[in-house]
Amino acid sequence: MKNAYVIEYLNENEFRKRERSVKKYNMLAYKKLMFTYYPEFREGNFEGQVISTNKKEGITKYELKLPTDSTFAKVYQEIVLHYTVYENQKIVMLNTITPDDILTEGHQKELQTYKGVPISKSHAEKDIFKINLLNMLGK
Repeated sequence: MKNAYVIEYLNENEFRKRERSVKKYNMLAYKKLMFTYYPEFREGNFEGQVISTNKKEGITKYELKLPTDSTFAKVYQEIVLHYTVYENQKIVMLNTITPDDILTEGHQKELQTYKGVPISKSHAEKDIFKINLLNMLGK
């Protein structure tokens, strides 16, 4: 346990808001995050795609795609955890979770769902159109 990494936040308040939104609208992604990825990070096992590396300072940036419903991913995007590993200090810095707009809006107010997909209040017609189009193409 002496070599365990410490998990910290770039902006804990904003990150927790998005994390709660993921919990509310995509429980599978939240469970994987809490019970699989965070414990792995503490042990030094980092998953996801390496975005950039600075070997001199021991800094590596990652993007980790979380399990996302296919329709949700097509309407908004995949849910992605962005984090940075500081190997010299043994710190995992959790930066953000994307897509920004729907997760932030989902935290601010209760979102309605249409055919199992949460729809944004600011552009509901556009989201409903996308969902209907995806359903028609899927048949």
